[in-house]
Amino acid sequence: MKILASGMSGTIGLALLPALSSHGHTITRLKTGAVCSQNEIAWDPLQPLKPGLAGGFDAVIHLAGENIFGRWSEAKKKRIHDSRVVGTRHVCEALARTTTRPGVLIAGSAIGYYGSRGDETLTEESKLGTGFLAETCREWEAASEPAEQAGWRVIHLRTGVVLSPQEGALKKMLAPFRLGLGGKIGSGRQWLSWISIADTVAVILHCLRTESLHGPVNMVAPNPATNAEFSRILGKVLHRPAFATVPAFATKLLFGKEMAEETVLTSQRVMPKRLQESGFQFQQPFLNEALKNLLQR
Repeated sequence: MKILASGMSGTIGLALLPALSSHGHTITRLKTGAVCSQNEIAWDPLQPLKPGLAGGFDAVIHLAGENIFGRWSEAKKKRIHDSRVVGTRHVCEALARTTTRPGVLIAGSAIGYYGSRGDETLTEESKLGTGFLAETCREWEAASEPAEQAGWRVIHLRTGVVLSPQEGALKKMLAPFRLGLGGKIGSGRQWLSWISIADTVAVILHCLRTESLHGPVNMVAPNPATNAEFSRILGKVLHRPAFATVPAFATKLLFGKEMAEETVLTSQRVMPKRLQESGFQFQQPFLNEALKNLLQR
């Protein structure tokens, strides 16, 4: 396939690019920074994309978005929102105006769509949650409508916590856990829906070739863990104690109340129903195996 891709400098993109190339796909990148090759297109997510730049592709993988970590000032929240919603709308409006035969658009989203839901088991049919991230995800997914109306098969990847030792949440956890200072956050009862970076890449490749998949797809492993369970297993894999507790009020002081409640303290017990129904087989469905594979090489 000829693939147009954005967001390839993030945790997922860094692992995805070599996998796409190894499967024989040709990738052209939308880049917000300096363009270094003929396979890169300069792009400002906040400005319309010329239809001619989006034409001639069999698939589009659109994962671009401002990192949600960092204190949520109003300016930060606007960057999180606009980089996703406005950027996606501009890409999809360009796709809708091309003369290219519609293909597949794999668009980023997140399990933040569901909000904090306690012990409730969540699937793609579950209702929208509340909060800044939930509303952002709703608008993010809705921004793909121009492409869908033009005949593109659109998939919204509702992504959980992607486990990679090189980037993202797991990397941030490793230092305190390796020092023996790791442990649960708050009550530890909040559910964490995770997926290994290897399965993340495999899911995207599966979505490219599985024509029955469209709409929201939960990109999470089938065995979510509570925060306390995650901490215990990570400590065991690293051969370190994990008895510390970070009080909920401390995370609110550190990150701000809104961000803390919608990220590290939120509870989302999400299942990959549509992936499993489509025949996808997880390489690392269990947390213990996934962490060992990632950290004990």
